[in-house]
Amino acid sequence: MTALRRSAPPEPEAQGRLAHGPPIGVIDIGSNSVRVVIYEGLARSPTPIFNEKVLAGLGREVQSTGLLNAEAADKALHALRRFRALADTVGVRKLWVLATAASRDATNGRAFIAQAAKVCRAEVDVLSGRREAHYSALGVLSGFHRPDGIVGDLGGGSLELVDVHGARVKAGVTLPLGGLALQDISAKSLKKADKIVKQALDDVPALAAGEGRTFYAVGGTWRALARLHMWQTGYPLHVMHGYRISAREALEFSRLAHRIDPDMLSRIEVINDARRPLLGYAALVLEHVVRLARPRQVVISALGVREGLLYSLLDPQERARDPLFAAAQDLNLLRSRSPAHGEELIRWTDRFMATSGLDETADEKRYRHAACLLADIGWRAHPDYRGEQSLNIIAHGAFVGIDHPGRAYLALAVFFRHVGLIDDELSPRLRELVSPRMLDRARVLGAALRVGYLVSASMPGVLPRTPMVVERGRLVLRLEDDLAALAGERLFNRLRQLARLVGREPVMKAG
Repeated sequence: MTALRRSAPPEPEAQGRLAHGPPIGVIDIGSNSVRVVIYEGLARSPTPIFNEKVLAGLGREVQSTGLLNAEAADKALHALRRFRALADTVGVRKLWVLATAASRDATNGRAFIAQAAKVCRAEVDVLSGRREAHYSALGVLSGFHRPDGIVGDLGGGSLELVDVHGARVKAGVTLPLGGLALQDISAKSLKKADKIVKQALDDVPALAAGEGRTFYAVGGTWRALARLHMWQTGYPLHVMHGYRISAREALEFSRLAHRIDPDMLSRIEVINDARRPLLGYAALVLEHVVRLARPRQVVISALGVREGLLYSLLDPQERARDPLFAAAQDLNLLRSRSPAHGEELIRWTDRFMATSGLDETADEKRYRHAACLLADIGWRAHPDYRGEQSLNIIAHGAFVGIDHPGRAYLALAVFFRHVGLIDDELSPRLRELVSPRMLDRARVLGAALRVGYLVSASMPGVLPRTPMVVERGRLVLRLEDDLAALAGERLFNRLRQLARLVGREPVMKAG
């Protein structure tokens, strides 16, 4: 008798994914690395679901020989074959393939691109230097709230510089100052490379417009340099995007990094072996850029050409959205008990803040709104660990459109919402990221959220009918008649905690 074969149950739909359409992919054939990033979908705050790079070193000898190195080209093509297979496995419907300096400069670049297109089964878009600069600038626009400064994208073959202000992007320039290019034309002499960089940058008008503004550093080798600085200083967050270094400190550290053997630097093991020889060249370029542009600060951007391409594909209305708010809304939808409740918290705390007498900057308001959306993302954890887990998710999450002090404020506000207004368990280094004012505001918002969640049981429809406002020197929580039974000692105790923080008398009223 033949045994019946029981068919496998259908694969359930992933509930931790957002409905942004089918996954999309971008392959970036750079002068040093070849990378594929597969995103959940096209969105204002795109989330990678797969990311892999291979340091092929295509641009290793282009400046001296005019050719792509044959071994590097074979390595790159092998990686591209795998990347195409990965894209097929994930179900990517649309795959963009971009190529930059090495492929456009090498005399055999066209032949390589033809092979790459065949392997990828997609057209390869070889970006001009100006288009590469433009996409890098769009990447910064997509990842920062109202950026203002000079974007510098340092790859293996070239350096792109472009001025950004709000949504405005000026025409960019491209220079053959990438790490591999400098290593090649200087015959691996940092002394010769120093002269080459100085001569190339002395006549770049774009740098003169950088004084007192921000220099946005894009590119893997500059991120590696910043990662090393982060470890050297014992920085409490290991998030690269938005990492900020004062211009003076960036100048001093870049001088240090290119004047000594990189292996002498502590924690050098955090840098990929293949990137270490290029650190000195990256540091050299950064030193000259900071010296000439005289920016106020250097800020690291984890977003560049790939994200700039995706940003360019969005409609104008979507591009205009606040990237922080978009990311917070996504996480609220994925992880909160009631996403609508998070939206109601925004309006509920708006009313409280408007009557509280506490002044609030535009950025502080943005952060408060984002915190309201993130306040319940830890609810599935054990109650003893909800604060800690929420703090870690927010402090180390893939948020954009916010600086590190703002990120710390969000994490602290949600932490206080869960554990109360104590901070004995907090890392003192994390607290150092926020000013005394922002720490106080985090406590106030955390205390307000504790009232809001207790009166509503985290469900929508209650907060609009239980407004909390300051009137005639009192902090008043008003419950509509049919909600009077929600009043209780525990709720009043939380109201009293908040009242103490804002210097008011607590009052709970029904009707």
